Amino acid sequence: MVREEVKLMLDNFKDKMIQIKHPKQLGLPELIAIALGGMIGGGIFTVLGISVSMIGVYTPLAFILGGLLAIMAAYSYIKLGVYYKDEGATYSFFKRTFPNSPFWASLIGWGVIFGYISTLALYAYTFASYAISSFPFADDEWIRKAVAGAIILLFTLINLWSVKGMGKIEDLMVYTKLIILTIIAFVLMSHSNTSLPILLENNDDIHIISILIVASLTFVAFEGFQLVINAVNEMENPEKNIPKAIYSAMFLAILIYVILSLGAILAIPFEDIVQNQEYALAAGANKVLGHWGTDLVIMGALLATSSAISGTLFGSSRQVSVIAEDGYFPKFLAKRKNNIPIYAIISMAILAFCLILAGNLKVILEFGSVTFLLVSFLMAFANFTIYKKTNSSLCLTIGAMIGLAIGIILIIYYEATTQIEQLYFIGGLYLLLTLGAWIFSLTHSKK
Repeated sequence: MVREEVKLMLDNFKDKMIQIKHPKQLGLPELIAIALGGMIGGGIFTVLGISVSMIGVYTPLAFILGGLLAIMAAYSYIKLGVYYKDEGATYSFFKRTFPNSPFWASLIGWGVIFGYISTLALYAYTFASYAISSFPFADDEWIRKAVAGAIILLFTLINLWSVKGMGKIEDLMVYTKLIILTIIAFVLMSHSNTSLPILLENNDDIHIISILIVASLTFVAFEGFQLVINAVNEMENPEKNIPKAIYSAMFLAILIYVILSLGAILAIPFEDIVQNQEYALAAGANKVLGHWGTDLVIMGALLATSSAISGTLFGSSRQVSVIAEDGYFPKFLAKRKNNIPIYAIISMAILAFCLILAGNLKVILEFGSVTFLLVSFLMAFANFTIYKKTNSSLCLTIGAMIGLAIGIILIIYYEATTQIEQLYFIGGLYLLLTLGAWIFSLTHSKK
């Protein structure tokens, strides 16, 4: 126990030296922007069509339930983030809580990073779908994948350029998209073709299990809140700004998801949303609002997904660098220039594009949801183990573990009963990740 406390003190001292060497460049507005950038972009534009096809009018309720589950998960992240103040975030929290478990430290590191890679692919795929939605080749899969690769390349270059530059661009994109998305939501509501009572009457055969499954799938839409902690070495006053940034961003994300999905189901026929799942809002807005409405939706989608790509690359690349420094990833990924992990950023971008080439929207979404539910469960378990040190509520921590476990079981049940081939694909990815984590944990143990 004494050794662990001494190690924690030394790690905190090292973090303070890093902070002195690299001046603070990110205030609360930038941190909220990073969190919102990671969340809004993988949410309404990605899962709306899939959600409506499964539960129809209950889509806004699924976003509320998914958001509440994400808030429960965020509680442990915030407590651990304030306690450890480590930019390695998820990986470092688990490693430092369980210092004698190299395999599990390696496995959670591999899991969370490939979860981020899947969300990068998800956001880029959605960006491309909306970017080409007005062209005759809107349904051409290879053009869509090429555009997705191009947008990943663009934000890779931006992240390699400057932390402060990235932060200011993120501010501009995020707060502009919030205004646009709010306008879209209220314009859709004002063009409502039906009412909630009528929709509820026509969807009275939806089972509660289906709503809970979709709520679990929407969890990936809220995973961006963790990215705030990855910027701990570049933020001002982490004790106050970590919880403020995360809770503020999550409240705004839930609010926007609910009003936007509500506007969509009231104004756009369900068949149009389901038929054009990859760019549901743009296709529906064209019929309801005309050309200008479509342009507004596309602009909002492009801003949302762009900021999500940028924020995810920024935060997760720092985590890759920390994991590589510990020997659980190839060592070259730890190298930095001006505190920017250049090789980590480039490697994540390449792997995200590979996943785009190999998969489709739904399988990427489901892999990301399961991964982040599982990782968040492990974070809640880590917080449960040291809840007295982090000054956490035992009831909230245990409640989060139960909710996250149920979410994982529901997605696996859905996959097993409806599309077993996708479950095999996801299972194969997890086998590869486990093998990689095991190999690097053996190397680490020998050292």
